Amino acid sequence: MWEKVQETVSYIQSKINFAPEYGIILGSGLGGFTDDIEIEFTLPYNEIPNFPVSTVEGHKGALVFGTIGTKKVVAMQGRFHFYEGYSMKEVTFPVRVMKYLGINKVVVSNASGGVNPNYKVGDIVIIKDHINMMPEHPLRGRNEERFGPRFLNMSEPYSKKMIGKAKEVASDLQIEVKDGVYLGLQGPTFETLSEYRMVKILGGDCVGMSTVPEVIVARHMDMECFGVSVITDMGDEDNIDEVSHAEVLKAAEKAEPHVRNLIKELIIRY
Repeated sequence: MWEKVQETVSYIQSKINFAPEYGIILGSGLGGFTDDIEIEFTLPYNEIPNFPVSTVEGHKGALVFGTIGTKKVVAMQGRFHFYEGYSMKEVTFPVRVMKYLGINKVVVSNASGGVNPNYKVGDIVIIKDHINMMPEHPLRGRNEERFGPRFLNMSEPYSKKMIGKAKEVASDLQIEVKDGVYLGLQGPTFETLSEYRMVKILGGDCVGMSTVPEVIVARHMDMECFGVSVITDMGDEDNIDEVSHAEVLKAAEKAEPHVRNLIKELIIRY
């Protein structure tokens, strides 16, 4: 893994003259954020050595390098999921690469199903913590000490400072936000009524199929993380939204302008 990461980083650095500070991982329906970036370089995933290629509709498949205000960023236009058949090490490989491109702050976005009765479709939820219920762990196997410690402290997976600044930004921009705990499941099926009940009992406010692996690996390398989720459907023990991936994308796209403004201003100010 170490050698693969260094090979990929060397390739990217040979193609660009750019040292990003922020890494941004865009979820379903949120790929339009790249319109807010003053783009300097774009590298399709299929040209980057060792990189997986996204197979999911709504995930385009390129690294976009540029600036937001005075901050240099790289955005993943399309992420990878365990349910696509990739290993957790493949899913999180781009996060390892980001670290060695010089990035120390990661912003992740996703679309999720809500179980908190105070949520509604279209709500923007700042992730304050997560519950990992995925069947594989990205740090399983021999630990590479050059990346991080064998036993990782996860007492603060999402930066309290970044959360505080994001809430300040949301207030200033009059963007309504909630906060909550994100529970990660494997997918690709949407949850049953009983699974929604389980999520709620376990302490989750929303549930999705991404984000958790990337944040674990980012924290393994001591990167600061901020996560935001768009509620695209609701479910509880009595009722469940009939939902398709197309409807998820539609709901995410409706909330996208507010999410984009929140993330953009957070990056500028933090």
